[in-house]
This record gives sequence, structure tokens and C-alpha cells, in this order.
Amino acid sequence: MRGQIVSTNIRFNLEKEEDRTAWECLQQRDKKEHRSYSRAVIAAVNDYFERRGRLASDPYLETREKEDAFLLRVLETIRAGFDHVAPVSTAATLLNLLQNIPPQTASTENIVQEDPQEADDAALDFVNSF
Repeated sequence: MRGQIVSTNIRFNLEKEEDRTAWECLQQRDKKEHRSYSRAVIAAVNDYFERRGRLASDPYLETREKEDAFLLRVLETIRAGFDHVAPVSTAATLLNLLQNIPPQTASTENIVQEDPQEADDAALDFVNSF
């Protein structure tokens, strides 16, 4: 099976937007990841047809991927919000945010330090309750 190489040509009509975009992607490829045009095209074709096969067998795959990406953005936003809020009880802060009550600043004597993992778990539990 040694030496079975098939050669083909690909033509790009640079007057067509899709063709021009594909050509530009090939020109700007990461040469460490895709040493040649052939490697980049092979990876793209394989990814495309593999994804089409997965979508054909699971029509809700794309929806779940979008939902997962959305939930990750929500969690990142929640974490960023907790980083900017004075360290107070996570549950109380979340409840106040949901009830549209402005956060209260606590004195340093009354601050309860929570484990960041517990805060993340509480946020995940809250999001999963939807």
C-alpha cells in the first residue's frame, strides 16, 4: 500500500465570496498545525463530513452545543460578577440580584469567606434549576 497518492486540483473563483473566504483561510493557516494546503483541506473535509454525519444521527446536537456554549457564557458572567462584588454570602447575593435588590456592602467583621468551589457549585445548581 506504499505510495498510493491521489492528486487533484481545487479551483477558487475569487469573485465568489465563499471561494475567496476559503482561499484567504488557506493563506492564513497556522503552518505549524497544517504544514501544507493538503493537510488543511483534508482536516476541513473530514471535520465537515464527520459533523454532518453526527447531525444526521442526532438532529438536536447543534441545539445542545449552542445551549452549552450559552451556559458557559452565563457561568463566566456570574463568576466575573462575583469577582467584583464584595465577598459576602453567595446565596444572599444571588437572591438579592434575582429580586433586583442592590447589593449591600458588609463590614469586614461580618464578612463570611466562602470556598470558591462552593460558590461555583451553588451557581451551577442555580442554573441547572432552570
